[in-house]
Amino acid sequence: MTRRRFARPVTVIAGCALVGTLALVAASSSPAPTGRPGLRDPGVPAAGWQLVAFDSCADALTRLRSAARAYVGPWGFGGDHRALADASVGGGQRARAAEGAVPPAGAGAPGAAVEKGSTYSGTNTHEAGVDEPDLVKTDGRRIVTVTGGVLHVVDPATRQRTGRLELFGADDPGRWSESSLLLHGDRALVLVRDGWGGAMPAAEIRRPAIVPGPDGMPPAADAVSGPRLILVDLTGTPRILTEYRTDGSLIDARQVGATVRIVVRSAPRLTFPYKESGTDAQRVDANQKVIDEAPEESWLPRYEVTTGGATRAGQVGCDRLVRPATYSGTSMVTLLSFDLGATSLGTGDPLTVVADGDTVYSTGARLYLTNDQRWRVTGGPAVDGFAPKPGNENTEIYQFDTSGTGTPRYLAATTVPGWLINQYALSEWDGHLRVATTTGPARGTDPQSSSAVYVLRADGKTLTETGRVTGLGKGERIYAVRFVAGTGYVVTFRQTDPLYTVDLSRPAAPRVVGELKISGYSAYLHPVDGNRLLGIGQEASEQGRVQGTQVSLFDVSDPARPNRLAQHHVRQGQSEAEYDPHAFLYWPADRLVVVPLTAYDDTATPTGKMPTQGALALRVTERGFTQLGVVEHTREAGPEQTGMIRRSLVVNGVLWTVSDTGLKASQLSTMETTGWVELS
Repeated sequence: MTRRRFARPVTVIAGCALVGTLALVAASSSPAPTGRPGLRDPGVPAAGWQLVAFDSCADALTRLRSAARAYVGPWGFGGDHRALADASVGGGQRARAAEGAVPPAGAGAPGAAVEKGSTYSGTNTHEAGVDEPDLVKTDGRRIVTVTGGVLHVVDPATRQRTGRLELFGADDPGRWSESSLLLHGDRALVLVRDGWGGAMPAAEIRRPAIVPGPDGMPPAADAVSGPRLILVDLTGTPRILTEYRTDGSLIDARQVGATVRIVVRSAPRLTFPYKESGTDAQRVDANQKVIDEAPEESWLPRYEVTTGGATRAGQVGCDRLVRPATYSGTSMVTLLSFDLGATSLGTGDPLTVVADGDTVYSTGARLYLTNDQRWRVTGGPAVDGFAPKPGNENTEIYQFDTSGTGTPRYLAATTVPGWLINQYALSEWDGHLRVATTTGPARGTDPQSSSAVYVLRADGKTLTETGRVTGLGKGERIYAVRFVAGTGYVVTFRQTDPLYTVDLSRPAAPRVVGELKISGYSAYLHPVDGNRLLGIGQEASEQGRVQGTQVSLFDVSDPARPNRLAQHHVRQGQSEAEYDPHAFLYWPADRLVVVPLTAYDDTATPTGKMPTQGALALRVTERGFTQLGVVEHTREAGPEQTGMIRRSLVVNGVLWTVSDTGLKASQLSTMETTGWVELS
């Protein structure tokens, strides 16, 4: 039986009525306040978010030890041995899942998965021309997908598999790790998301501290353990050209042409003793001793490059480290750059930031890395004079120049109040960066929480605020954001779903101009033309109980009066597109919407029984939706596999749906099956 590990949404039941609001920001204009109060923590110097290099390797070691020493608790980093992974890793999506909420998804500037006149669809991305890794890719000539540790190549013309490549040995855990792809010409880059990349798992605490060897490096048994990048040549029989492995965990990646930027989070390789007996103070003392004796190599990410059977190892040099004024010393974020046109991946030309970055956004020429500073609010002690406390919610934003092919060049930075939902809360337009955040200790479940949109412009080494709109969705949190040119659409939710329309055409005076309150919420918004938006999310009762997937069509031709034209509701349904925009397909030529769907109710659709797993296909009309059908892989998958459809794409007038079991070709107009390619 094929095994696959993938994200599943977790439904949260709210105790109060749910209402949705779509709002246009125009009514409460707020120019940038003098001195920008609230954008900077009192404990952070005015330029505290800017990145600087260490004076020397010795200076780096002293500062990293000091920061980590101040932050370590009796059970390691994070203060609570029951929450080590969340406290140090600090990934936004992972933390939201732990809160019991469906991970929200939004969308930034209108990235185009489909170029005008194209005969095939690409990955649904945030920005046009900036590709993002996903489990399936196509260039119109071939379809490439990876599942269960195997890369498959399919010819869409003959509807036959033309290549199969085992990426891992039978006992290699990489086979069951989440993998994704990037494609360039006859090269595929497989990104394998494994490794802990943050605080060590609780089981690791019981091991004795690792003693460095004579050269200061950890012993050979302490192997590099983290994400893997596998460069594959697709000409003829697919073959592996080179493999790159590094410490940590994969955050995200972006591709423009042949250049790929990989962002990896890592933690210091420290093993703290486990003490059942003794006081917390004694445990802290023992942990601090481990930190005091750790060499600088314990913090520096390592890597291995294997080409032609030969492996060479390396480590990020301390001259490649940069830091903000305040940091915990418990996390590093490394930006790697690779050329997919080369025959080897090389060293990655690394740049490492001493931060706990968790969100990546790229326009191609600019790459933004954000750090929501979760380490400051998890109860740890003061670091560099800054005492973490509940309610101190700020996100640091770092801007890098990635217009070339070499190492990203740091440009500017700033801090904004609140948390980001994901990369779609960021959007660059007309020289300004728009940022949507939610402020509140419980991410919108607190009556005092609210959301805002900030407009920033690069001014030397600082991103300076030019305007802001605050007070959106009081007592709620952001579930979706879409920025389209000079307009922003923000969905907040708790009891209702307000959709706010925000006029951002004047960066110094953004304002809310419209608001629509509806039941349920949209977790992803997608423009279908200049006047309409598609939304996918969950319908909900007045008591706040989610009732299944809903696809909504909004008329936003009048920003002051947004209106929902139509709704398609699938009772007890859930869709991966609700929390991963890569699962969403809109094909403009046929006004076709396709989303994966899992339904648990026999009366899921008005026209009949909804299959347990499938892909829902809708045609967008002037006033609503026409259901074209539901594609399923259940029969082909057989009784031993689920046949869960995860992605869909269009190639030369044919709809292809992708599951771990296989790829199915269907007619666009009728959804009739015209081909099946089994993956085994």
